[in-house]
Amino acid sequence: MPKAPGTFGSLFALFFITLLPLGDIKLLIFILLLFSLGTWTSDEAERSLGKDSGHIVIDEFCGYLISVIFIPKTIGYLFAAFVLFRLFDIFKPPPVRWIEKAVPGGAGVMMDDVMAGIYANICIQLWIYIIVPKLG
Repeated sequence: MPKAPGTFGSLFALFFITLLPLGDIKLLIFILLLFSLGTWTSDEAERSLGKDSGHIVIDEFCGYLISVIFIPKTIGYLFAAFVLFRLFDIFKPPPVRWIEKAVPGGAGVMMDDVMAGIYANICIQLWIYIIVPKLG
C-alpha cells in the first residue's frame, strides 16, 4: 500500500461511485453490507497486522460512501465530500477520536470513518439545503 493509504482508499471509493452510480437506496444497502464486511475484515486484520493497519482501507471506502449518500452525485459534490471526509478522518474531531479509542476491534476501526463520513455528509447537506438557498 502506498503512503497515505486512507487517501488512496477514499479515492478508490470516489472512482467507484462515479463509474458505478447506484441510487441512494442501493447505495445504503451496499454501505450496510460493506460495514459488516469491513468490521469482520478489520477485526481479522488487527489480529495479524496490528491495530488499524494501513493495509486495510475498507473503512475509508465505507466512510467516503457515507459522505456522498443522499447528495447529488455531481463532480463538485463528490470532490467536496472527498475533501471533507479526509479532513474529518485525519483531524478526528469529537466524537470521532473518542469512538476510535472506545470501540474495540473492527467495529472501532470502522466507526471512526463512519462518523467522519456522517460529518462530511452533514456539511454538504447544510450547504445544499440551507446556505445555497440563502445565497439566492
